[in-house]
Formats: sequence, structure tokens, C-alpha cells
Amino acid sequence: MRVTVAVAGEDTHEVEIGADATYGDLLDPLPYGAHEVSVLVDGRPVPEDAPVEAERVEVLRLVKGG
Repeated sequence: MRVTVAVAGEDTHEVEIGADATYGDLLDPLPYGAHEVSVLVDGRPVPEDAPVEAERVEVLRLVKGG
């Protein structure tokens, strides 16, 4: 399954995952850990250990240095 992962205010990535992948697995190719971001589906946060059921998610960085 291919999932579009849009990082808010940054890049969009196409991530190939297996059938048993979780939303946390979508973060593996990204430079962010689960403690740094929230994964949103239709504007609602989803648990990182929930199975992926969406073809498009948004990743929202919680803390951004400056």
C-alpha cells in the first residue's frame, strides 16, 4: 500500500508500507520521531500504534526550533 504523507508546511512523501503497518511506521523514512509529531487523518490525531487505514495523512510537527 502506498500512503501520501504530507508534513505540514514542508514536503510531501510517498511511503510504501506493508499490510500490517501502523501510523508510527509512516514516520520511519522521515527525520522525525513519534514524540516530535502528531499524525492526523482527516484533521484528527490517530494513535501511532493504530493500523494504517488511510491513503493520505498529515504530519504536524509539535515543536519547531528557532
